[in-house]
Amino acid sequence: MNATNTARLLIVDDEQRQMTALCETLNDHGYQTIGFASSKAALAAVEKGKFDLLLTDLMMPEMDGIALLRAAHEVDPDLVGIVMTGQGTIDSAVEAMKAGALDYILKPFKLSVVLPVLSRALTVRKLRLENIALEKSVRERTAELETANRELEFANKELEAFSYSISHDLRAPLRHIDGFSEILMQNHGEQLPEAGQRLLQNVRNGAQRLGQLIEDLLRFSRLSRQPLTMSKVSLSRLVQHVIGDLGSEREGRKVEIRVGDLPDCLGDYALLKQVFTNLLTNALKFTRKREQALIEISAEANDKEVVCFVRDNGAGFDMQFATKLFGVFQRMHKESEFEGTGVGLSIVQRIIHRHGGRIWAEAETDKGACFHFTLPAG
Repeated sequence: MNATNTARLLIVDDEQRQMTALCETLNDHGYQTIGFASSKAALAAVEKGKFDLLLTDLMMPEMDGIALLRAAHEVDPDLVGIVMTGQGTIDSAVEAMKAGALDYILKPFKLSVVLPVLSRALTVRKLRLENIALEKSVRERTAELETANRELEFANKELEAFSYSISHDLRAPLRHIDGFSEILMQNHGEQLPEAGQRLLQNVRNGAQRLGQLIEDLLRFSRLSRQPLTMSKVSLSRLVQHVIGDLGSEREGRKVEIRVGDLPDCLGDYALLKQVFTNLLTNALKFTRKREQALIEISAEANDKEVVCFVRDNGAGFDMQFATKLFGVFQRMHKESEFEGTGVGLSIVQRIIHRHGGRIWAEAETDKGACFHFTLPAG
């Protein structure tokens, strides 16, 4: 028992006995717990009092755990959420994490699993609060010393390091899920009914998808720490290299790629190659249902900047959702239609901004999309 632990835990589970038992067990380990069998009653408690952690069941009749997390974060953005589920589905856990959950706990509970999760969650909450305090301090010093760019860059590095650390914490248990599922499938798959094999494969698919999400998040995080190596870049040569690298994406398809004038620019060659790789990969993906796909790449230059565009005749999107386009994990289409994690365009935007440029898009549903961006003139 840790008598010095004063963390306040809000536990929500519509199974009264399970909720009560968890409250009593965690009380014995020094936590201050309040439990509810009603998600609406729990939300009312959040509005009245301050809690450090919210442990919520995923499936509940009044309001599911994801909806409760979202509603609770609107009241207290600093509240750290943990989902409790007996479903064992990685897809549910991913949705919960998108809604703001830090971690998840599988039922039936094992104290040896629950306590480390709580400890890590409290550490994350402390780091968040410290980062919030740091951001406030940065803003104050910026106003006093007129050093906004330098101080904000420091704050961003701290936040990116935090994201990188949390992503790494997620990778180890994810590898275990995928690895043990694979072993179970190989050694005992024949003993499982067809439905069981299908569910087990869904677990593996979900684990691999979450792994890709984490890899993309890490790649996004690294972009803020990676130093820029600026030099004169031949965009024409760079684009030809990218088109060559993506040759396998066009096999068996009718794809016309028109490359117009591409003036030289000033930039980091490796990062700009990532920009065109992501944009052309998207163009190839979203034109997949076209009998004849058309992708155009061109640019115009003036004394200060090069204005580039990548246009396709693919699925496009509704411009009323354009403000969400460059957000992390934001998708304009269902995953059943087009695969992806919703991070690629966020990476593109981050690279362009680091070059001091701008990026915007024009599109129409089922009539294609055009991405414009600016780079320093070479």
